[in-house]
Amino acid sequence: MLPRSRTLPARIHDSVNDENRNQRSYLQVEAQPKIDEDTESLNPGQYNSKCFDDDGRLKRTGTVWTATSHIITAVIGSGVLSLAWAIGQLGWIAGPTVMILFAFVILYTSNLLCNCYRTGDPLTGRRNYTYMDAVRSNLGGGQVKLCGAIQYVNLFGVAIGYTIAASISMMAIKRSNCFHSSGGEDPCHMSSNMYMIIFGITEIVFSQIPDFDQVWWLSIVAAVMSFTYSTVGLALGVAKVAENGSFRGSLMGISIGTVTKSGTVTTTQKVWRNLQALGDIAFAYSYSIILIEIQDTVRSPPAESKTMKKASTISIAITTIFYMLCGCMGYAAFGDEAPGNLLTGFGFYNPYWLLDIANLAIVIHLVGAYQVFCQPLFAFVEKWSASRWHKSELITREYEVRIPCTGTTYKLNLFRAVWRTIFVVLTTVISMLMPFFNDVVGILGAFGFWPLTVYFPVEMYIAQNKIRPWTSRWLGLRILSFTCLLVSLAAACGSVAGVVLDLKSYRPFKSTY
Repeated sequence: MLPRSRTLPARIHDSVNDENRNQRSYLQVEAQPKIDEDTESLNPGQYNSKCFDDDGRLKRTGTVWTATSHIITAVIGSGVLSLAWAIGQLGWIAGPTVMILFAFVILYTSNLLCNCYRTGDPLTGRRNYTYMDAVRSNLGGGQVKLCGAIQYVNLFGVAIGYTIAASISMMAIKRSNCFHSSGGEDPCHMSSNMYMIIFGITEIVFSQIPDFDQVWWLSIVAAVMSFTYSTVGLALGVAKVAENGSFRGSLMGISIGTVTKSGTVTTTQKVWRNLQALGDIAFAYSYSIILIEIQDTVRSPPAESKTMKKASTISIAITTIFYMLCGCMGYAAFGDEAPGNLLTGFGFYNPYWLLDIANLAIVIHLVGAYQVFCQPLFAFVEKWSASRWHKSELITREYEVRIPCTGTTYKLNLFRAVWRTIFVVLTTVISMLMPFFNDVVGILGAFGFWPLTVYFPVEMYIAQNKIRPWTSRWLGLRILSFTCLLVSLAAACGSVAGVVLDLKSYRPFKSTY
């Protein structure tokens, strides 16, 4: 199948001013695929081409499993590494309870958001290609700009968080080998800057993949890697518990007076840590920010919303089981000393090669996850630029570049190449300026959780179904939204307090581990 571009001007996809119109018309009158009679009666005339969907774009080929792999790649990211720390702050009662509550809220609001992919009929309604398109169709007005600002700032922040996490894992590999070769005599301190630069260069290359639907293979690889390092973390947690001979931790979480790298835990710090833990858990679950974009890769029939709801259910169930196991076993292994990054808490002793495998899997996963989150942002900027300067060849023209030894060609767009490179460089530099993994994760979770995961899906659902004010359903949805707002505000306060504390002993570009 030919690659589909979503980053070029809309006129390229329209059949009315399309230079390939004759070819497209020819393709549309070819022998038609066999369609189920029931489906055809529900949606007559929609599936009139085996090459194009009802919106004139090339057939989408995504399935439940490709959508599930995208979601798992987005969800089981670096956030899983901070869950042992988060449960360590909340304790055995509140930690797992909060995690399960977040899972149910995310699943419920994601199902509401799935219904927003098409405006009107779930089979024949007009497609909304992005989260902003869905908000524009259902809410309109200033809420569209608000949604766009929050979504794309959050995506930008995720890129920074993933760069920091990848550098930590790369350093962990280097330090474990250094520690092993020196027999524990060398402290093996090193700077994270070089590893952030290496990750940034890698992302510059992968960022040249033109469209979101062309990174499906990268998502599958990343999903496999996420299960790999989560399983290793779980296994090491079980082994550590067996070595200790008991479960560590307490019902109420970290104790006041515990000495940590940031100093002695005071009553005030205990409160801030609890709030920051909420942000970490929210970040670990959030994927609504790219749900519509993932849904736009799914083929139909059946209705895209039906496929996406199934993929969401499977993904959330799998991730929740993994999160509970990794988070709880990590806390059981380390107790109040649970590290911000689970895999760095096991030290650099044997089996050092197993830790190397796990950290390598994290790096590979984050390479793919970076693309899954950034492709919607890339597409937005390129579409906007193409519509604004549609006569500029720099922005709209593509050059065919032959790839050596493959027999294939790559369509090079100069604007895409330059702007995406600048984006990756910028996120890398900011990561080097502020390499606080836990705090950045908490801020991102707090900033994006309520508006993108709860508020907009709830508001669009109310608008779609014309739910009358002050009815029981309306009140229930409003209470859910307000409660999640309070959680987000509390988590943001805790994470900002953590950044302020870290900045007291930090010098830019001088971070060492």
